[in-house]
Amino acid sequence: MTHAIGQPSTRVDARAKVTGEAQYPADLSMENALHAKILFAGRPHARVRQIDTIEAEKVPGVVAIFTAQDVPVNEYGLQTPDQPVLCGPGSSKPGTDVVRFVGDQVAVLVAETEKAAARARDLIHVDYEDLPVVTDPFEALQPGAPQLHPHRRPSEIHPELRTEGNLICHHQIRKGDPEAAWAEADVLVESEYHTPAQEHAYLQPEAGLAYVDEEDRVTVLVAGQWTWEDQRQIAHALDIPPEQVRVIYPAIGGAFGGREDMSVQIVLALAAWKLRRPVKMVWSREESILGHCKRHPMWFRCKLGATREGKLLAAEVEVVADGGAYCYTSNKVLGNTTLTCTGPYEIPHVRVDVDGVYTNNVPSGAFRGFGAPQGIFAAEMQMNKLAQALDMDPVELRIKNLLRDETPTSTGTPLPGGVSLVEVTEQCARAAGWEKTSTGWRRPELADESAEIKSGVGFAVAFKNVGFSFGYQETCWARIELRGEGEIEEALVYIGSAEVGQGAHTVIRQMAAEALHLPQDVVRLIPSDTTTSPGSSGSVSASRMTFMAGNAVRGAAEKALQRWQDEERPAITEYTYLAPETTPFDPETGQGAPNFAYGYVAQAVEVAVDTATGQLAIKRVVCADDVGQAINPQLVEGQIEGGVAQAVGWATCENFITSGGYVLTPHLSTYLIPTITDVPEQIQSIIVEHPDPRGPWGARGMGEMPFIPLAPALVAAVQDATGTWYEELPLTPERVIGG
Repeated sequence: MTHAIGQPSTRVDARAKVTGEAQYPADLSMENALHAKILFAGRPHARVRQIDTIEAEKVPGVVAIFTAQDVPVNEYGLQTPDQPVLCGPGSSKPGTDVVRFVGDQVAVLVAETEKAAARARDLIHVDYEDLPVVTDPFEALQPGAPQLHPHRRPSEIHPELRTEGNLICHHQIRKGDPEAAWAEADVLVESEYHTPAQEHAYLQPEAGLAYVDEEDRVTVLVAGQWTWEDQRQIAHALDIPPEQVRVIYPAIGGAFGGREDMSVQIVLALAAWKLRRPVKMVWSREESILGHCKRHPMWFRCKLGATREGKLLAAEVEVVADGGAYCYTSNKVLGNTTLTCTGPYEIPHVRVDVDGVYTNNVPSGAFRGFGAPQGIFAAEMQMNKLAQALDMDPVELRIKNLLRDETPTSTGTPLPGGVSLVEVTEQCARAAGWEKTSTGWRRPELADESAEIKSGVGFAVAFKNVGFSFGYQETCWARIELRGEGEIEEALVYIGSAEVGQGAHTVIRQMAAEALHLPQDVVRLIPSDTTTSPGSSGSVSASRMTFMAGNAVRGAAEKALQRWQDEERPAITEYTYLAPETTPFDPETGQGAPNFAYGYVAQAVEVAVDTATGQLAIKRVVCADDVGQAINPQLVEGQIEGGVAQAVGWATCENFITSGGYVLTPHLSTYLIPTITDVPEQIQSIIVEHPDPRGPWGARGMGEMPFIPLAPALVAAVQDATGTWYEELPLTPERVIGG
């Protein structure tokens, strides 16, 4: 039999997507469907005293207007229910009459046509009492600062975290004695860094269709990343049993973490449930930019000490992150920042303090890399500066200090087996032109293109968890049905996994075919529906789906084949894979075993800098990514190329600007994402296959990894070209030319 894994395979959704047959949420329609529009707050902090709908109700075609008083349980949130479904008076939940950012939802207009709904929405008059606005997270932590969530109960967020006032969460690490280590250090590097927000800019803005089906279930067809979490939060807000909510994901036009948190799901379900008619909603690009979360902006204060031989002794990092108006996933994102802000290195003495803070800015949430791009940016900037201070090659410095199997991390425990940091670093360095000499590694020398066009090369290494962390019990459910008579004619694989564009469904089918010893065309996937997948497969996030689904499908396949051999027809089995246990941070020391698997990546960047204009031309990116086992090498290369392009945007041109809580870049004409002229001229993908001992066929997740080290490698390349370090992103021409 030909092996299914390790081979390129045509995506299961390719034909439908290129022909236009694929149905995205905005494409969906039903007979007798109504149309809904949201009235957004449009102001950063205010109490809603009254909502006047009289004029709006007169618009022909208006069917209903829903406000806070119509929501049975007016709260939701992935980590803690701190956000109202609709902001306004009349709710039993305290604090739900306050809007806390411009994208808070105040009312839902439902009409016979989209035009009528939009017209009526604009005729609603809201009486606001403006409240003090706090947009600076440092000011938000000061005594006497306006309190955004005075009714919040901190224990709801995370029992062991010390939270008060506007503090969403606090993480800390205490390892060894940094104060004593400073005296032993021959070289100290102290710097401050700032990383910005980032808009997900997925191709398909938020949209959905909801209706009540023949079994009296409110059914929501929408783009998301975790059907079961969507179901849970919808049921909670509507105060109905979860089994009365069905969530289905049709084709999804990108996610990158931005669909982990809710957008249209609850209000669509509310309208359909109350009106007993189908209801459709489609957001504009501006509504999407205002209404969903962004990457966390962060501020770092860092100190790093080493011996003159380049051995790291101590690291100290203080981080403040702007969490925006609601928690979303800030506590988990900042857990990752806590782990990564000292880098993938063995450091005997570590002190880290990380604070997530409520402000009246757009909420911060999950975004590809989930806190690691910010943490690694600070860590790798420190390492590149240290290499310069020691007059040591940056690759040589890293090789001396990278974590290996059995060496302790900042949390006091070693990484799980299969650590390949040295391997990815060496493979990337060689491909980028570094040489290993008798005296150590030596970087390539690049010739300048002209007197004004200066060339440079930079390097960075990163690691990040695969799967959920900090004591959460990871699970993934799958069911397999084998049908046929003498031979297996069809294998049905039921799994809740979303397909957000990365090729997850294709890879799951390949793994199922491999486990069942069948051709891929015999395997049919039935995914992304809470009814057909009654067990949760978890979120498509945290680079987890290949790892988790592969183990779940492999377990189900083994049981199904046994039943087939026992002549059960059809042979039907279910299997739930339980990932290895993890532990939360110790609240005092941060020690523990926070993750069960990691991914490892190294990148080198070559850049040409126009010193007259500040324009950057990224000539080449070399990315060595350990995927454990490439289930589909073509998809791996696609993830590397896409991750690098997206990281180039964050590092160079994406500039999300706010003032006083108002978004000044609400369009893609003002918020610039990379085009074909901005992406690297060459991306060299190096697929490293160092098996993860717990991964299916050795596979480890990799979807986020290529994004993470690009920014520090690029900044190092620009410094190599110009002699100037840049501590703040993005590297716009104005920033580069201004020094």
